[in-house]
Amino acid sequence: MAFITVSKLHQWTLRVFPNIPRTSNTSTINLLRFFSSTDDTISSVDQNPNPDPEPGAPSDPKFEVENPKTADGEPKVYQRTPRGKRRNPEKIEDVICKMMASRAWTTRLQNSIRALVPEFDNSLVWNVLHSSTNSEHALQFFRWVERAGLVHHDRETHLKMIEILGRASKINHARCILLDMPKKGVEWDEDLFVVLIESYGKAGIVQEAVKIFQKMKELGVERSVKSYDALFKVILRRGRYMMAKRYFNAMLNEGIEPTRHTFNLMLWGFFLSLRLETAKRFYEDMKGRGISPDVVTYNTMINGYYRFKMMDEAEKLFDELKGRNIAPTVISYTTMIKGYVSVGRIDDGLRLLDEMKSFGVKPNAVTYSTLLPGLCDAEKMSEARMMLKEMVERHFAPKDSSIFIRLLTCQCNSGDLDAAADVLKAMIRLSIPTEAGHYGVLIENFCKAGVYDRAIKLLDKLIEKEIILRPQTSLEMESTAYNPMIQYLCEHGQTGKAEIFFRQLMKKGVMDSFAFNNLICGHSREGNPDSAFEILRIMGRRGVSRDADSFKLLIKSYLNRGEPADAKTALDSMIEVGHLPDSSLFRSVMESLFEDGRVQTASRVMKSMVEKGVKENMDLVAKILEALLMRGHVEEALGRIDLLMHSGCSPDFDSLLTVLCEKGKTIAALKVLDFALERDYTIDFSSYDKVLDALLAAGKTLNAYSILCKIMEKGGATDWSSREALIKSLNQEGNTKQADILSRMIKDGEKSHAGKKGKKHATVAA
Repeated sequence: MAFITVSKLHQWTLRVFPNIPRTSNTSTINLLRFFSSTDDTISSVDQNPNPDPEPGAPSDPKFEVENPKTADGEPKVYQRTPRGKRRNPEKIEDVICKMMASRAWTTRLQNSIRALVPEFDNSLVWNVLHSSTNSEHALQFFRWVERAGLVHHDRETHLKMIEILGRASKINHARCILLDMPKKGVEWDEDLFVVLIESYGKAGIVQEAVKIFQKMKELGVERSVKSYDALFKVILRRGRYMMAKRYFNAMLNEGIEPTRHTFNLMLWGFFLSLRLETAKRFYEDMKGRGISPDVVTYNTMINGYYRFKMMDEAEKLFDELKGRNIAPTVISYTTMIKGYVSVGRIDDGLRLLDEMKSFGVKPNAVTYSTLLPGLCDAEKMSEARMMLKEMVERHFAPKDSSIFIRLLTCQCNSGDLDAAADVLKAMIRLSIPTEAGHYGVLIENFCKAGVYDRAIKLLDKLIEKEIILRPQTSLEMESTAYNPMIQYLCEHGQTGKAEIFFRQLMKKGVMDSFAFNNLICGHSREGNPDSAFEILRIMGRRGVSRDADSFKLLIKSYLNRGEPADAKTALDSMIEVGHLPDSSLFRSVMESLFEDGRVQTASRVMKSMVEKGVKENMDLVAKILEALLMRGHVEEALGRIDLLMHSGCSPDFDSLLTVLCEKGKTIAALKVLDFALERDYTIDFSSYDKVLDALLAAGKTLNAYSILCKIMEKGGATDWSSREALIKSLNQEGNTKQADILSRMIKDGEKSHAGKKGKKHATVAA
């Protein structure tokens, strides 16, 4: 932002518009005052001795361009139509403060300020310091105008700068400015040191405040009761009551008489340090010196007695106050009410509230905030509701908003949910930030009462305004509030809303397994298993326990949608986390996979089932084994058979062999029979014959020869009806050696098994 002096602006205007004459109207001159800090500059510009307009001339500015004439020969006037209200000229100190706030402190900025203000004075400097909102900007300006020789600071500008630095806790700077004042020819006075002492006190630096107080005597600055009062306030605020007593005695030794304000400070400090007897002695000393207590004294004493739960003594003082025709203030009544509440005498507090209203003393926010907890403790919830209504009507917002969570809880416990809802409305009307915990109390109790529609309306506001995610939230929602709400939504087809709600809770660190599992169940029931499985993954990543029932519903949801592969994945996850599916769940998954043609996947589920010790569903197991063998997955089928045998679940080999032989799967039948013979599993002799017949019929004579030899070695029967046909086929195919060996084995076998009849079984190896 550029600024130019008035004289330069005038010259520039005349040079650019030489045909525009000077106007006699003062509005143009007033407009130029915006660029100047003094009226002298303006008067030097105006060369017209009579600034008033001629009678009958319009008040707005007129400009003649090339002196045009009207029909009557008069100069033609062009008048600008004003738009809106003319803004008041901005104060020069405000302009300087804006410049400092928006730009870095550089030489260029300093030159801009100089161009704006040709001449500084202490009044302008004080105004700039007072208007500045940044202590650093004020300090830079203060030092610059002095170094640049633009002004010589007086006592007032020094005091203002010390006050500003004290408020900003830049007390060392303030101290340096104070102690350097004599070098600039400015004398000290007591008020300057009092400001510095108070600044040290607000910063909690008691020792430095004491040092400054002592330095006043060294520097020859006269100390009065004002300085002592400032010191007493500093040291008593920090509980240094013994130090305060010493300095009080020193003040008396210096011949400085304490005032009523001094005693009020001492009493306040002693009660703050819980020194009851000391406060009593000082109170008596005050009256002994002929200093009559005022309302502040009584308020201080009453507050002190209240802190010690001595309400009888407080009542005596309160009656004494009224007996001396001193009008109790709102602080007097509020302090008494606070004392009554502290000792459980809430009825006396209400009586005093009515009394103060009858005397025209209006309760304030502290009065109401004091009574409300007592009303809650006394379970006077109707009175609490009326009091809250008064607060809203008078727009009294308590400083401590924790009372509202207590009101909400107590109104809900009393069963008045409408009154509890009014508490939340009152918070909104009083512009008190509502937090998730406030909504949580209402939602919890609405759910307990079965008023779910009202709970959902509150939840909608909670989600829409993202109240849960507010960073300044200190009152979080409890699980007793959100779990019933989530469960209800999931059971009534609104799992999507429940998930949105819970994801906001998750961002605040909530990892509630009950809520998670409800979401899984809800999505599963609504036919959204993918959403449910995503919740499961989140639980797994964050280490949250997952319920078996949630997995069951998820698996059934996938099965209902005709997605058995995903159901199998969910089943595997269920097993991984340590849950054991029941036999019916295994069967449902295996059947669905089997019917979908996913035989090998069903086989893997069967494997998991057997490994977990579930021995049911053997009929379905047989179907899966048969299907594996029929599809050529012989090795996998044999592996499953081996697992079944080791688990004590022997499959029906005879049935398998019969089916395989009937359907022409001779190689599969051969491998199953070979597998059984090697492990000495029990197989019916008729099954041997079926396999041999099938091999022989299929022309696989060598395979038939090989398996027949094994059968005979294991002690199997040699009375196979087609053995001669096998020997003949071997000879015809040129396998004479095998035919000869088989003939001898048959003869030897007939001798060893002579006389034996009936069905025989292979022995089990040791």
